Amino acid sequence: MKIICIGRNYIEHAKELNNPVPKKPMFFMKPDTAIVNNNDPVYYPEHTNDMHYEAEIVLKISKKGKHISEKFAHSYFQQIGIGIDFTARDVQDECKKKGHPWEIAKSFDQSAPVSKFIDKNKLPDYKNISFSLNINNEERQVGNTQDMIFSFDQIIAYVSKLITLKPGDLIFTGTPAGVGSTKIGDRYHAYIEGDKFLDFEIK
Repeated sequence: MKIICIGRNYIEHAKELNNPVPKKPMFFMKPDTAIVNNNDPVYYPEHTNDMHYEAEIVLKISKKGKHISEKFAHSYFQQIGIGIDFTARDVQDECKKKGHPWEIAKSFDQSAPVSKFIDKNKLPDYKNISFSLNINNEERQVGNTQDMIFSFDQIIAYVSKLITLKPGDLIFTGTPAGVGSTKIGDRYHAYIEGDKFLDFEIK
């Protein structure tokens, strides 16, 4: 399986990092070793002093597809969850300055905690999903998928032109404004439609 992450998919998040708003989906990838399941703890990596959190709705691909049309894209995922895209922001900034790739800032082990998944049809409207992130019982991020620049269908159609999607692949669909630094001891709670899906600690 592979992890595909969409960058700058909420206008306010692009603005808070002083990044231009993209005209087509931007994506990068993480290895399967980035995944953290079952609310296991995340260990702060040694190569950064400024790890940032980014809460995102995650799609799980349910069947193989290539060059998928937008009008059929909805049939290529059945389950939805929530995840955190952890970013070594200081490392990423340094890579950008040098014009280097920044996988080292995004793709390290345990950089993608992921919740349980639920059937999208159990949600009131999977195109209108409210989600949020609390750290130490303080609300840090609030988002709604209606505010995405590129919809789930647009993301799947675009990515599948370049990369064949397979069952079990995960797509992190972008983060709203409110990203920031984390530290050892922080407790994370992430919610979809008010229901808790993630509960883990930084160690």
